[in-house]
Amino acid sequence: MAPRAHARPRLERRPLHLLLRLLAAAGLAIDAAVHARLADQYDPIGDSISQGTLFRAEAAAASLAALLLLLGRSRSAVVFAWLVAASGLGALLLYRYVDVGALGPLPNMYEPIWFTDKTLAAWAEGVATAALTVLLLLGLRHRTPPPG
Repeated sequence: MAPRAHARPRLERRPLHLLLRLLAAAGLAIDAAVHARLADQYDPIGDSISQGTLFRAEAAAASLAALLLLLGRSRSAVVFAWLVAASGLGALLLYRYVDVGALGPLPNMYEPIWFTDKTLAAWAEGVATAALTVLLLLGLRHRTPPPG
């Protein structure tokens, strides 16, 4: 069967899509490095689950998401990466500005200050979230069938 003349090229091959994936993967890699580096300092915070353990989980999830973005071209990889980046940024901002307290086994992670690593993680997660949001929106735009 011959390809249609008006068929769109695969989204992953477009330069903008590649740039957005690379930006998101870089942001997630920075996020992973910061959380892995800080995890030991946060081990004393918490009883059943320490904040250090949560930082290691964030580092692992961000690393996996970055790898999936670089190695795969699936929409599920983009969605997973968006969830990791957006939830990381959301948690960082929530615990920076709101004293939520302990939530079940999760420790009270309220820390109302900015410091270099926290700022770096926030920017990295923000860039990754923004790039992945645009990538998802572009994908939705191209998947919607034309009217008529």
